[in-house]
Parts: sequence; C-alpha cells; structure tokens
Amino acid sequence: MYPWLWFWAPQVHFPWSGAVAQNIEPNTSWFSSLIKPEAGNAEIERRAFEVASYGRQLGLITEVLLGMADEAKALSPEAAKSLERLREIQASIEAIKSSEYGSAAARLTQEVKALRDRGGPEYEQVSQSLLPLLTKPPR
Repeated sequence: MYPWLWFWAPQVHFPWSGAVAQNIEPNTSWFSSLIKPEAGNAEIERRAFEVASYGRQLGLITEVLLGMADEAKALSPEAAKSLERLREIQASIEAIKSSEYGSAAARLTQEVKALRDRGGPEYEQVSQSLLPLLTKPPR
C-alpha cells in the first residue's frame, strides 16, 4: 500500500548505500573479445594466432600484394586508388613501429644509465646479462 503523499517522500542515499549496479558476468574471453563465438572454431583461431599474430599475417599479405601490384601492367582507376591507400597504410604502420621501437630503445637506455649511476650488484647483474646479447649479431 502506497502512502498518500508518496511523491513527497524523500529518498536519501548515504555514502555506501543506495542503488548499486554491478556487472557480475565473468569475462571468459581470455583469447580476444574481438572474435565472436559464432565466427568459427575458437580453438583453431587460438592455435593460428600462436603461429602468427593477425598483424603479422596481414603484414605478410600486404607485402606480397604490393610486390605483385608492382609487377602488374595496368590497374583500373579504383584499384590504383586502393593500392595507393594500401601503401599509405603500410607506411603509417611502419612509422608507428619505428617510433615505438625508438622510444623503447630510449627507455631502455635511460633505465640502464640510471642503474649504472646507482651502482651496486643490480647493475653488475644486468650488465652480465646484457653484454652477451649486445655482442651477438642480430638474426
């Protein structure tokens, strides 16, 4: 039964009280929430991702496609425009990679310099593990 003047009944919410909404559904998308369950076999997707990430797969496809396009004799105007856009995208991605790798190298250098300035056994341990890595030629 409602009180006669229910619209004048104030609702007071003190701290840690009142209406609380919380999503308690567990997130079980350990692989990726971008792949919908109905998109295919999740185990195949997970194992394929272990072989090569989506970025690596797309990078390889882009390299092959651009190489084939360079050998093509004539392209339609739409295909030429798409090819130019693909080249721009690839250049942008390479710039992002270069920037990220450069900033990672700068951070690493700063950290090693700071560790050297502090001295102690930590610096000796790091230098012993880094020196062999730095003297080996890259693969």
